[in-house]
Amino acid sequence: MTLRLYNTLSRAKEDFAPLDPKNVRMYVCGPTVYDFAHIGNARPVIAFDVLFRLLRHIYGERHVTYVRNITDIDDKINARAQEVKGDRAILDVVRDLTSKTGRIYHEDVAALGCLPPTHEPRATEYVPRMIALVERLIAAGYAYEAEGHVLFDVLAKADYGKLAHRSLDEMIAGARVDLAPYKRGPMDFVLWKPSDASLPGWESPWGRGRPGWHIECSAMGEALLGETFDIHGGGIDLVFPHHENEIAQSEGAHDGHALARIWMHNGFLNVEGGKMSKSLGNFVTIHELLADWPGDVLRLSMLRTHYRQPVDWTVQGMKESWAVLERWYDAAEPVAAPRISTPVLGALLDDLNSPQAIAEMHRADPSELAGGLSLLGFRPDPGRIAMHSSVPVDEIAHDIAARNDARKARNFREADRIRDDLAAKGIQLKDNPDGTTSWDVKR
Repeated sequence: MTLRLYNTLSRAKEDFAPLDPKNVRMYVCGPTVYDFAHIGNARPVIAFDVLFRLLRHIYGERHVTYVRNITDIDDKINARAQEVKGDRAILDVVRDLTSKTGRIYHEDVAALGCLPPTHEPRATEYVPRMIALVERLIAAGYAYEAEGHVLFDVLAKADYGKLAHRSLDEMIAGARVDLAPYKRGPMDFVLWKPSDASLPGWESPWGRGRPGWHIECSAMGEALLGETFDIHGGGIDLVFPHHENEIAQSEGAHDGHALARIWMHNGFLNVEGGKMSKSLGNFVTIHELLADWPGDVLRLSMLRTHYRQPVDWTVQGMKESWAVLERWYDAAEPVAAPRISTPVLGALLDDLNSPQAIAEMHRADPSELAGGLSLLGFRPDPGRIAMHSSVPVDEIAHDIAARNDARKARNFREADRIRDDLAAKGIQLKDNPDGTTSWDVKR
């Protein structure tokens, strides 16, 4: 059986043939760590973790290199750092902020059952490479300096728009274009921009400044995977402008050599049928959900929808996923070398068709079920995750909310009563430093 993956660039499924079977290389755009990651951020992490596991299964663990970056240079990060800066140097504040949020991100994605990537570069570690890449683009005629900025000249790249499959006019019409007077063209994008004393900055041939967002991934990918690698992934929202711009600047700096051979993108996530938004009150972080649900439940809820399709996150869907996992964990046979059934593997080889793989797992024998769970990243080990409880999940959530209300009202007797009642039912509460309350089943 052959692995087939949908390539956004060609708009077709293609047989996957790595450049080097002894070094299969994949880059996936990671988080901007200025705040807790929301549930939509969990989708690419889970989808590409399944692909990472599948590639390791096919080619061997030692022969797959997975890079997922951390963006720690960003205007949102700078704005958040300014709020708490005080008398400290801005770059020190940024490092402290991104270290804290990055640590929480690592804890959250680990709870989702995701393997750590082979490399996880932080943008601040690669600024000299970004400067060198910008210099090459200027020398090649693809970039120009203007008022302390360096911009990519989109008109110099004749095939700009090939990933988004849109003409330049269409992209101009559909984009929020910055009409800065120093730009030659409305779609020209920033490679380097100046920083005043209040912002993080590095010395460069164009003065003290900081890199643009797009150049970061090009530099980190080149440093860790080479000029051309096998797979580049991320959310569908990154196709344009981020990935389109990555292609333009990387190909411009590398004599037209492709940045990646296959481009993969996961679909959007909605919450209870609507777009997730803080203004609508339905903005949910991974960290918040993990206080009430085991990570494997979140993982299955994502994988029940094909990664390229929009997924609707719902509480009912989480309950259904919980019930499925309880049945699977009861039935799976704990063996040292579980077998993976041909139908389950075949489904995943067909562009990561996880819904079909899940359907096949319902027909698998106990050993094959254990193998499918392992390949999909689930952990049926009662010592690591507790799935069994006779108390409905919504009842536990209701009791925790009532206890929190009692504590806010300083009615500690009522709060203790609720805690003790749950403990009598086998539910152990844990009050976390960030103010949330998580729970587990006592064993």
